Amino acid sequence: MLALSLDMGGTHIGCGIVRDNELLGSTSLDSELAGSLDSLLPCVTEALRTLLKESDATTEECAGIAIGFPGIVDVRNGRILSTLKKYEDAIHLDLKRWAIEQFGLGLRIENDARMALLGEQYAGAAQGVQDVVMITLGTGIGGAAMMLGKLVRGTHAQAACLGGHMPVNYRGHKCACGNVGCAEAEASGWSLLRIVRETPGFDKSSLASAAQIDFQTLFAAARKGDAVASAVQQHCLNVWAVNAVALIHAYDPEVVVFGGGVMQSADVILSFVEEHVGTHAWTSWGTPRVCAAMLGGNAALLGAVPLLSENLPIL
Repeated sequence: MLALSLDMGGTHIGCGIVRDNELLGSTSLDSELAGSLDSLLPCVTEALRTLLKESDATTEECAGIAIGFPGIVDVRNGRILSTLKKYEDAIHLDLKRWAIEQFGLGLRIENDARMALLGEQYAGAAQGVQDVVMITLGTGIGGAAMMLGKLVRGTHAQAACLGGHMPVNYRGHKCACGNVGCAEAEASGWSLLRIVRETPGFDKSSLASAAQIDFQTLFAAARKGDAVASAVQQHCLNVWAVNAVALIHAYDPEVVVFGGGVMQSADVILSFVEEHVGTHAWTSWGTPRVCAAMLGGNAALLGAVPLLSENLPIL
């Protein structure tokens, strides 16, 4: 199957053309400063047309367009139901019409973490596994679950996709979603700057003069022995591990897959989470395997074929 694929992340939109489990070509568009998704659609259209041309493919060969979107999405009706301070106009856009007018193709829209899980189960770290939880660490924290080989979606389309909004500290910070102490509010890309600045000793830390404070900067400073960076890194590890145990208790996976840009430091993250899960997760059969996503930033793009192959109407 040949398909066009979009991964609408927090700061970038990944665009790809996929044949089965192979990414034939891809590009990334900066979306951080965009005021709306509508304003980005012409750039997305042009990027997909360029990928088709470079791959020597035509729209007639494609089964459809698959979109991974960072919000609550009803894949069965092809609707974006709710967004969280990103692409807020998407609820009102007729993406079905855009896909038909620009490419003559039907489309299917899914939550981006669910689409990433489909990619990892189809061609990555969870191949052959029927019960999986995926946690994506980046600008936000995404979550998705698969049980008995089927994505968990729920009646209102929000089951399992709000993994980053599991509360891990009831006395914690207010989250963008309105809750208090969500994993996202306590240890994600958008909350990291606040966490670092609130840590005692920040003014004497190497992070105080860093041009940009992100997880790459944080982990690098921790490796060099910076006390503030080490404290914040440990705080984040604790949050991610507690979140993993909550999702294990909720969805009974055999494998927990961690993905997202933060996994450049997978060696530090996985060893800590694995030990925490082994100590604190209550299971009747053994300990779920904790591993890193194999497909990196391409996981959601490669989820296009399994998403379009599901026995659901392609709108």
